[in-house]
Amino acid sequence: MNMMPSRTANREVEAPSSLVVEFGRDRPLVTDAGVELSPFCIAYQTYGRLNAERSNAILVCHALTGDQHVANANPLTGKPGWWTSLVGPGKPVDTDRFFVICSNVLGGCMGTTGPASRDPATGRPYALDMPMVTIRDMVNAQAMLMDHLGIATLFCVVGGSMGGMQVLQWAASYPARVFSAMPVATAARHSSQNIAFHEVGRQAVMADPDWCKGRYLDEGRHPGKGLAVARMAAHITYLSEQALQRKFGRKLQERAAPTFSFDADFQIENYLRHQGLSFVDRFDANSYLYVTRACDYFDLAADHGGQLALAFKGSKTRFCVVSFSSDWLYPTSASRAIVHALNAGGAPVSFVDIETDRGHDAFLIDDPEFNATARGFLEGCARMRGLPQE
Repeated sequence: MNMMPSRTANREVEAPSSLVVEFGRDRPLVTDAGVELSPFCIAYQTYGRLNAERSNAILVCHALTGDQHVANANPLTGKPGWWTSLVGPGKPVDTDRFFVICSNVLGGCMGTTGPASRDPATGRPYALDMPMVTIRDMVNAQAMLMDHLGIATLFCVVGGSMGGMQVLQWAASYPARVFSAMPVATAARHSSQNIAFHEVGRQAVMADPDWCKGRYLDEGRHPGKGLAVARMAAHITYLSEQALQRKFGRKLQERAAPTFSFDADFQIENYLRHQGLSFVDRFDANSYLYVTRACDYFDLAADHGGQLALAFKGSKTRFCVVSFSSDWLYPTSASRAIVHALNAGGAPVSFVDIETDRGHDAFLIDDPEFNATARGFLEGCARMRGLPQE
């Protein structure tokens, strides 16, 4: 079991296979923690062409352990982009029609400044000296990227899970810059249960002796075992009981009878171990701590006196909120709360709850109803925006 850090993964931190913009000391990002971050970098991918009016830009926001490679082969895994069912030529987010941008979030590990990046003050990786970041910090950094690209207004901001949190934060922080928004499989605040699951994952990472109090890169070590366990625990929350039972049940893994040992007797055990081991080759352990913490701190209503509707009061942004019936990580009730707040705030909103047994990860899977919803919403918004028809 190879738990040493991948050289390719390390290279992606400082020399990503992406476009990169660096904001110098003259353009610091003041984080919610009250710390100025400068200089810092944002790594991003673009697809399609920006029209002359600069009115066809769509920002795709990635989920917890996603990255900017939404519609191209991932340079670490060689696998297709993580949302090719939705983004690409002729897809609902049509790159023949729209200019699509996806950036690695602040605190990530694919080229945007994160804990594995070098601290210019010391020449060493930031590790835990990296300022804590929030969803709002991620969005403020993305807004700086949009300024750099000369995009004053985004035609749409779309994302699922943690990406959906970014969509909501964009709509709350920059309502005049967001023509339409599609938050998918998300919530306006992290629940106590979700915080608990994240804490289990963080403790798994920090309990690994190779974590070295966050300084594992300096020591040439890698807390891969702890990070793999964290991923295994998290992955369970991305699925549903029905999907697990349908796919695995109690089927044994390439054996006719139990071994009466702690080997992976069951297929589900083998599947989770594979998920954990494949994850450690592409993700930084400290980044996992930072992005999970950013989700935990997210509470859009708390920023508006405890009233979520005030976050969207008077908003002219057009919303399409999407949930999935078997998602127990961000259940339909959380999306309904967003819809009620949007209605109370007077924002135009449509809502679709898609019937599926695939759980939270349903938003990443090619689903005809979801694709039709996204296509129909974007087409309707394009007509209102005056964009050329397909």
